[in-house]
Amino acid sequence: MQRWILHLDMDAFYASVEQRDNPSLKGKPVIIGGSLRGVVSAASYEARKFGVRSAMPMFRARKLCPGGIFLRGRMARYREVSEEIMAVLDRFSPLVEKASVDEAYLDASGLTLLFGPVETMAKTLKEEVKTATGLTCSIGLAPVKFLAKIASDMQKPDGLTVLRPDMIPAFLQRLPVERIPGVGGKTLSTLHALGVRCAADVPRYPRDFWLRRLGKAGGVLYDRGRGIDPRPVVPWQEPKSESAENTFAEDTNDREVLRNWLLQQAERVGASLRRQALAGRTITLKVKYADFRSATRSLTMASPTNATRVIYETAASLLEELNPTAKLRLIGVGVSHFGPGRKSERQLSLLPEDAEQPEKARHAGAARDPGARAGTPGADPGRIRDKARDQALDAAIDAVRERFGKDALVRGRFFADNDT
Repeated sequence: MQRWILHLDMDAFYASVEQRDNPSLKGKPVIIGGSLRGVVSAASYEARKFGVRSAMPMFRARKLCPGGIFLRGRMARYREVSEEIMAVLDRFSPLVEKASVDEAYLDASGLTLLFGPVETMAKTLKEEVKTATGLTCSIGLAPVKFLAKIASDMQKPDGLTVLRPDMIPAFLQRLPVERIPGVGGKTLSTLHALGVRCAADVPRYPRDFWLRRLGKAGGVLYDRGRGIDPRPVVPWQEPKSESAENTFAEDTNDREVLRNWLLQQAERVGASLRRQALAGRTITLKVKYADFRSATRSLTMASPTNATRVIYETAASLLEELNPTAKLRLIGVGVSHFGPGRKSERQLSLLPEDAEQPEKARHAGAARDPGARAGTPGADPGRIRDKARDQALDAAIDAVRERFGKDALVRGRFFADNDT
């Protein structure tokens, strides 16, 4: 049986949702992003004609497209539409892997008996997505994941590209090596220095050579150059992290302002974790300085948490330890390491913004654990009460906001515990 992987990629998803929900925006350059100092999250095809692209600084997008319509974006709405899209995919196959809010993989192997040739199935799927959402998507079909993803981007918008097995050798001869997922700027420079310009050039060097030069990633690159990708479509994967960050309108090192942002972000992260029934042990503070240097500091606790108060207090404590004296342009908080407890540890990293290597951590010994409230020998009864109070408060706030909207209830600044 021929293996077929389908990759669906929505066309300018955020901007298209805004144009669908507000017909007056149709045909106009819509740009989704945050403040002037943030980056573009998405741009309609009308805006792309001016050179606007996702991840571009907003100030540059405004220069390129001064007549553009700039919107902050509505992630809750985009997630709603995303669920409608995934429901369509589920009608075609139980093997659907949601890669992000606007893209997914589907294992189409063996579906020809139900839906006809793969091209017919893909066209039917595109029609059903449009009927359900009013939006267009682009689809790539190939025997392996990475080629299906590349194919889905070849005829946007509203495209359909099929790479049959006998087409792959010639396709790899034409495919620029930077189109292989995972090949970044530094790796590309290394490849070009070795005379590797297209995907088919990679196997000119043996696997051991690439493993020595690039480590594990070198073995993956070698396989991709031969059109090999053994990864299956995985219907569900446990999230690895949950985070929120904001870029300021003006650089600041005002601690009160920074703590206010951390509180808002802890609210968002905590509520999202509770919706997913997740709790994490590692809380990470991220900052970006005015000169674009990035720094992170993390605390890994003995027990997992999704309590807004614990996330906020830990992030605020990490901010004090980092003690940034220079002004910041961005701050964020994240929770990760979902799983059973281990001993506490701290990590610190300071990297240039464009660094591609994994952040190097410095361990600084055992640390206090604001999330370890109960379940340990000799647990402080006051701490147990704190945990119960946190859970009750978070549940009450979540319930009110679920029913009346996120702005129906605003939580005040947390005060230091007095265990009374």
